[in-house]
Amino acid sequence: MNLDEAVIARIKKQGLNFEVLVDCEKALDFKKGKANLDDVLASGEQIFKDVKKAEHVKEGDLKRIFNTADARKIAGIIIKEGEVQLTAEYKNKLREEKRKQIISLISRNAVNPKTNLPHPPQRIENAMNEAKIRVDEFKSAEEQVSLVVEKIREILPISYEIREILISVPAQYSGRSYGTIKNYAKIINEVWGNDGSLNITIEIPAGLQSKLFDELNNMTHGHVEATIKENK
Repeated sequence: MNLDEAVIARIKKQGLNFEVLVDCEKALDFKKGKANLDDVLASGEQIFKDVKKAEHVKEGDLKRIFNTADARKIAGIIIKEGEVQLTAEYKNKLREEKRKQIISLISRNAVNPKTNLPHPPQRIENAMNEAKIRVDEFKSAEEQVSLVVEKIREILPISYEIREILISVPAQYSGRSYGTIKNYAKIINEVWGNDGSLNITIEIPAGLQSKLFDELNNMTHGHVEATIKENK
């Protein structure tokens, strides 16, 4: 790779810095066990104490701290256990991925309280743009959802909730219905009758409730009963 595009991976041990030059994305893949070290290293197997000054670590310090002078093995440790500098491009990529995850979570879990229907993803994205939401690339989508909902609530009527629902299905439809319910919701409790009927309590994002009920009604020809027990 072009050295101008390389970033620093570093670790500090016993007061000393150990640095190597790496490909940003491949180094992060290597940390997850998804890349080969040869594809990660940007400047061979050189171990620096300061990459910018081109100062190398003394062999004695390597042996003392890592119990080996094998630069390849040490480079792997630095990348695996240390910190990889992120490029602006990669941060933008992470931010965009988190943004899409947040939009998906809100679309699945939230509804318009006026219609009880979910907001389409594009509407949520437009509201986020209008509210000038800045997504944090280092926090999970789940950690950021509540704050995002709070901010876009000034623009969109939105209710973000999980519903606990009791569903009753006659015996002739229970087997097929169970698989569909399991795909949409978290099962809290299930009681099978001696006749094969099913009473099942689930937790489901509000935004998915209508889709589940549509499928169940089509499957059972309307012979299904549902009672909302709790909104969370």
